[in-house]
Amino acid sequence: MPKQYTFPTLYDEVLQLSITNLKEWGYLEPQQQKRGVLTWSRNGNKIGSISIVINMNTDVPYIRLDYKYGDEPRNYKIRLISLPSNLRKGKIWYFLCPQTKKCCRKLYLVGGYFLHRNAFNGCMYETQTYSKKWRNIERVYGAYFDQDKYFSEINSKHFKKYYNGKPTKRYLKLLSKIKQIENVDHREIELLMIN
Repeated sequence: MPKQYTFPTLYDEVLQLSITNLKEWGYLEPQQQKRGVLTWSRNGNKIGSISIVINMNTDVPYIRLDYKYGDEPRNYKIRLISLPSNLRKGKIWYFLCPQTKKCCRKLYLVGGYFLHRNAFNGCMYETQTYSKKWRNIERVYGAYFDQDKYFSEINSKHFKKYYNGKPTKRYLKLLSKIKQIENVDHREIELLMIN
C-alpha cells in the first residue's frame, strides 16, 4: 500500500499579521487607540479580513482581533511589547504570542488563531518543500530567474547605493547577483526548460 501524501501547511500561503505593516499604517503611534479593518487579497481577490483595535494608550499595549474563522467568531487580545533599539533610537515593537509566550514580529493564521510559527506542527515555508534537485537548480540559476526583481530594486526610487561614500552591503549583494546572471549560459537555461 502506497504512503499517503502529506501536504504541509505553508507559512507563505496563510494570512499573516506583521508589526512592520502595522507601524507603516500608523497603528503603533504612542498614546493612541486606533481601529481599522485589515484585508488580504491574492490575485485581486479578497481572501480574508479582520477588525482590529490597537490600544497604545495603556500600561499594557495590546491589539484586539475580531473576525470569523469558518462560522465561529473569534475575539481575543494579543499583547504588544517594546524593547529598546540596539541603535539606542526608539523602541522596537513585538507581538507576545498568547500560546508560546515568544516575542515575534509576525503572526500566522493556522487553525483559526494568529500565533507564533512555533505554535504549529507540520507547517513549513515553501522553500522547505523543494526537492534537492530543485534546490541545486535554484542555487546555480536562481539569480537568472529573479533578475527582474534585482533590477527593479536597484533602480527603485529610494534605494541607497552608497552611504558615507561607500557602497552599501545591499547594493554589493545585488551587484554580485547581477554578475551571476551575466555568467549564466542561456543555452543551459533552454536545456533546463526542455528537461
